[in-house]
Amino acid sequence: MNKRIVLIFISFFLIPFIVSCAPKHVEMPSYADVDLNSVISDLSNVTSIEAVMSMEYEKNNNLMNGDASLVLSEEHIDLKIYYLGFLAGYLKEQNGVVAASQKLDRNKSAILIEGLKNSFFWWKIDDYTIDDEEDVYKLMNFNRKIVISKKTMLPIMQTIELYNGDELKISYDSPARLEPEDIDFSYISPLISWYQSAMRIELNNHLLKIKIKSYNLKTKAASAQAGAIK
Repeated sequence: MNKRIVLIFISFFLIPFIVSCAPKHVEMPSYADVDLNSVISDLSNVTSIEAVMSMEYEKNNNLMNGDASLVLSEEHIDLKIYYLGFLAGYLKEQNGVVAASQKLDRNKSAILIEGLKNSFFWWKIDDYTIDDEEDVYKLMNFNRKIVISKKTMLPIMQTIELYNGDELKISYDSPARLEPEDIDFSYISPLISWYQSAMRIELNNHLLKIKIKSYNLKTKAASAQAGAIK
């Protein structure tokens, strides 16, 4: 690989910073009889997600690998990249205001901001209709389509039409569950303790693959309780 490409990549995007145990993939029960609206209602209580991920980024047949940490809510993104234990790059977005360690082109910005937000917070969709098919539900609005497995109640894929007409494609695989010690069922529905641990985000000639190593979430109830304790 061209040395200059490697250096640019190391200085900004995907740099190993932490070793974390992979999520345990256990047999997931069937949720075929669960009402989709109740699932979305439970998920709407999630306020933020934290994840440690291995990532592969490919552009024009140049492949780069590494790890990253992510703190994500509907309003902000905090993506940090480390090298040998030191902060080497970052991307932050708060209500549309972006700060990054290096300038982002349009495609990379769309993958890292629109792609990450919509892939993790997939249930955040407005004014949608539901198509009830044999094995899946399809949630659709003017620019998004989300396909959800009836068996797992997890997304399989989604497409997003961007403002410039480009299409962002997201696909999912490998259901995993929050570690039992990380689950407080007084705040988290047992169903939403499951998540997709593998994601693939595509836009034009850019491809980002994500494999989640550790995952946690916060809910409105947990945040309110923490505030009351303070």
